[in-house]
Amino acid sequence: MINKINKLSKSEFIKVFANIFENARWIAEELHNQKPFDNFEELSSKMLNIFETATKEKQLKILNNHPDLANKTKINLLTPDSLKEQTSVGLDQCTEEEFNEFGKLNNSYKKFGFPFILAVKGKTKIEILNNFKKRISSDPETEFGEAIKQVKLIASLRLEELNNEVF
Repeated sequence: MINKINKLSKSEFIKVFANIFENARWIAEELHNQKPFDNFEELSSKMLNIFETATKEKQLKILNNHPDLANKTKINLLTPDSLKEQTSVGLDQCTEEEFNEFGKLNNSYKKFGFPFILAVKGKTKIEILNNFKKRISSDPETEFGEAIKQVKLIASLRLEELNNEVF
């Protein structure tokens, strides 16, 4: 499997890994420069490390690439990965009341300078809303750290899925 990845052309490699971090093609490009990999775990570790060691400005840009949760007016603008993640937990099928609640929370959360980010896989709408309500009262530094943690978790889940499905 890792041999298949190591043999991908640069353009093929970037196409496969460009959205592990939401719309962050530059991470896939930097990861490509670190080939060959001994195994998928090494690839994953190196990719996460690129994000972890990026400047705060680059990390913030990735945070801002993430979509609002349960925003039905922008559902067509989601990346395929985000769409799959949000629909898998029913965020596309909220009641009008739930959509409105998510909308208010999304707008209030903007005070942090980036959207609310949560790895939603395996969670219910109620768990997501409760997490949202709890985190909205955090201080900016704590919330930035939590958003970084969630982005890394989302990337790890996407890598795991990619490893299981494609290779």
